[in-house]
Amino acid sequence: MGGACVTEEVFPGYRVSTAAYLVSLLQEKVVRDLELRRFGYVVLPKDPAYFAPYLDGRHLFMYADQRRTCEQIARFSRRDAERYPAYERFIEQVARFIEPMLLQAPPNLPPRQLADWLALGKVGARLVRMRPAEIGQLARMFTSSARDVLDRWFESDELKLALATDGVIGTNGGPSSPGTAYVLLHHVMGGVGGVRGLWGFVRGGMGALSEALRQSAQSAGAEIRTGAEVAQIKVHNGRATGVVLNDGADYQARVVVSNADPKRTFLGLVERDQLPAEFLDQIEGYRCEGSSFKLNLALRELPSYTALPGADLGPQHKGTTHICQSVDALEHAWDEAKYGAPSTEPLLEITIPTAYDPSLAPPAKHIMCIFAQYAPYRLRDGTWDAPTKQQFVDRAIDLLASYAPNIRGAIEHVHALSPLDLEREYGLTGGNIFHGDLSFDQLFALRPVAGWARYATPIAGLYLCG
Repeated sequence: MGGACVTEEVFPGYRVSTAAYLVSLLQEKVVRDLELRRFGYVVLPKDPAYFAPYLDGRHLFMYADQRRTCEQIARFSRRDAERYPAYERFIEQVARFIEPMLLQAPPNLPPRQLADWLALGKVGARLVRMRPAEIGQLARMFTSSARDVLDRWFESDELKLALATDGVIGTNGGPSSPGTAYVLLHHVMGGVGGVRGLWGFVRGGMGALSEALRQSAQSAGAEIRTGAEVAQIKVHNGRATGVVLNDGADYQARVVVSNADPKRTFLGLVERDQLPAEFLDQIEGYRCEGSSFKLNLALRELPSYTALPGADLGPQHKGTTHICQSVDALEHAWDEAKYGAPSTEPLLEITIPTAYDPSLAPPAKHIMCIFAQYAPYRLRDGTWDAPTKQQFVDRAIDLLASYAPNIRGAIEHVHALSPLDLEREYGLTGGNIFHGDLSFDQLFALRPVAGWARYATPIAGLYLCG
């Protein structure tokens, strides 16, 4: 249960968040409304938020505390340290405009119901209260690249890299690709403990969140079945009437709600002749291929970074560690992937959940989760089955070893998920962790497609969620 939000014992004695690994974007209103804390949901705030070692021996920390972060930034650029508080205020301002929309049904475009006009009116009313410069900033965050936005603010490549990586995580694009500024913004539209953009570990692993959701649903009267694959959504006279399982079990229902992605829902579970041709054409064109690779390691000791040596638990093990040389290196990694080749030097985003929750591993052992990019779902040569998958794993570990030389000897077990594995094992079409690209033409009133943004579908009684 939980889809990609699970805790699994893939190695004996280790409870690993195999796919999703951190939480921040789960809106506080949802947590309150579903009383998730009553059902055991606890988030352990990640602080320091960020750690980056460099091959020249320097390193950078970023903290939940802005003053401490600015002290770190000043080691690379005093000017950037002075500008950083203003940048955070800018991000806060733009995020405050967008965040309320995450909890509202978007309007259909073109509008066809009173609810659509009312939703459009709310957005318009908020826009007319903004200054022209603010509207320009908002437009840039939806259409510009992360690099364009950050170049306007900062001079230090180290700081720009630290911030730009949020613009490419899970995305088919490099820091210079238009649209990545929004993905950067998307990753700070949440928080932990009241701190904007802060991420945290779920105590017990990500599966504990799914378990809290399960208990909340059952307390409201829901019955949950697992191991029950849906073969088809039944439709009669244009209305959903239930589902049929792979084993032939037939369930009648007045309403069917699908948390599968749009492609899987409409192209896999619904008969094509039940859908309007124009809608079907848009769904077929919906971009839903990922470029993310997940690597889970069981460690007998923590990494000792050349830039900050020591295998005893320290602050360098508590933040999200980014392994990447520069913004240009990140762009080059994407250049290879956009032509169908796994990056030779991928971006590695590393977390160690056992630094906060030792119960996830045997005594004195640790779990390391590595989110690697870029690993394009569609390869120019071959497939993600062996040997390509193992070659990418070796490449990622070799890269990490150039920063933390003890890592090879520390690894006890390896669990790897290519984009193809994410599709096969977790149902993420194309291995896309967002259920579809977060591009301007697939957001808000255009998500999943124009004309069908309010969770309803052309089939009465069938709704999308998630």
